[in-house]
Amino acid sequence: MDYKNKIVYFLLILVSNAMFSQESWSLDDCITYAIKHNLQVKDYKYNQDVNKETYRQSVRDLLPNVDAYSRYNIRYGRSVDPNNNSIVNTDFFSNDYGVNAEIDLFQGFQKVNMIKATKLLYKAANEETLHQKYLLAFRVMRAFYDIHFMQGLLEISKEQQAVSANNHKLVKKQVTLGQKAKADLYEAESVLLADELLVTQNENNVAAAKLKLIQEMNLEEVTTISIQPFINKNPEGEDAISFDKDSIYNQAKGFVPIIKAQELRTKAAKKQVAVARGGMYPTLSFFAGYETGYFETNINQSGMVIPFRTQIKDNVSKYVGVSLNIPISNGWSRRSRVKQQKVEMMRVNNNFDIQKQEMYQTIQQLVQEMSALQREYQQSSQKMKAQLLAFKIAQKRYERGLINTIDLNQSKNLLANSQNENLQVQLRLRVNQSTLNFYKGLPVFNITSTQ
Repeated sequence: MDYKNKIVYFLLILVSNAMFSQESWSLDDCITYAIKHNLQVKDYKYNQDVNKETYRQSVRDLLPNVDAYSRYNIRYGRSVDPNNNSIVNTDFFSNDYGVNAEIDLFQGFQKVNMIKATKLLYKAANEETLHQKYLLAFRVMRAFYDIHFMQGLLEISKEQQAVSANNHKLVKKQVTLGQKAKADLYEAESVLLADELLVTQNENNVAAAKLKLIQEMNLEEVTTISIQPFINKNPEGEDAISFDKDSIYNQAKGFVPIIKAQELRTKAAKKQVAVARGGMYPTLSFFAGYETGYFETNINQSGMVIPFRTQIKDNVSKYVGVSLNIPISNGWSRRSRVKQQKVEMMRVNNNFDIQKQEMYQTIQQLVQEMSALQREYQQSSQKMKAQLLAFKIAQKRYERGLINTIDLNQSKNLLANSQNENLQVQLRLRVNQSTLNFYKGLPVFNITSTQ
């Protein structure tokens, strides 16, 4: 029976693998799956949960502290009778119970500021988790487009191989008819073999690019993946004027998660300075309690020990009070704590400035690349059209015997290079546009903070 179960399990894995590999994944599907299964994102979510509980506990710290206790004592030899404070020289036991309650009335606003600080840190953790999702989405997007690029190179190399195969057949026929020497056949065969090798290399590159996407998605028990075909859009129509670095930066400051997270941390650091400063103020607290006990030395007029129930009822004592604690000196530790928190606040503020500077530089670079890539795409498209026309002419001249194999192969390689350049620029331009659209606040990815 166990053997049959193993067979069924193995078949299920094969079926699941086939379903994943045959399913056509869109970019949004890949990103959604990656966010759900990425271990780093899960780690940030755990940190988010910890900060949430820390915030909730800081609120609960406003509640009074209530403790209950019970003690059982056996005393030997000469000791003080806790019932009447007299000196006795006998063995006896006592049993007492009590409930204490204490609440802080004033503590330099430390608890209030701690609530505000932990709430800000909790919000910052949420933004950092969201930031990790966006970073993962960009990595998945790049891996997704890398597959398209490698598949494009594969198609180009296959077209080149098909041309070389046709030329090889043509030369072989011409050699048979005595129109060309056998050396021409060897050259055509060499070109064909080189193109076949290039096809194999590009197939391996496609497999490697798919593996990269599978790893980014954390897609288990799968060796390959099928993605939706590339939709060839003309990016020349993108308005370069709309990509102004200063306006994009001003927009991005208001919603980019890592910037919001760092801003929240600066506010939290300021509250933590207030918490440290509150430790230098006097503290005032209110306390109350209820106590009772049973004593073996508590006897009645007949010399009998008063019963437990009677003593518990008769020995009740209640108290209330107010405690004032004024800090005078503790090795200047409180002042040192304030200074340390101020330095930490300056460090967090500096990190905030670093984040803003890095984002501005990133946007600045993206805008510059956008302008350059738009020109490159336009020029590479024109170059590709010219090379295609030149290759068609060279092919006809080759078929008529006006040029040799080397000249034809040179024209064919120039066409392939121009096609590769055009495809690469087009995909780089698409990634650049998507990244700039993200900083402009456009819905590039279908990501939410609760996802």
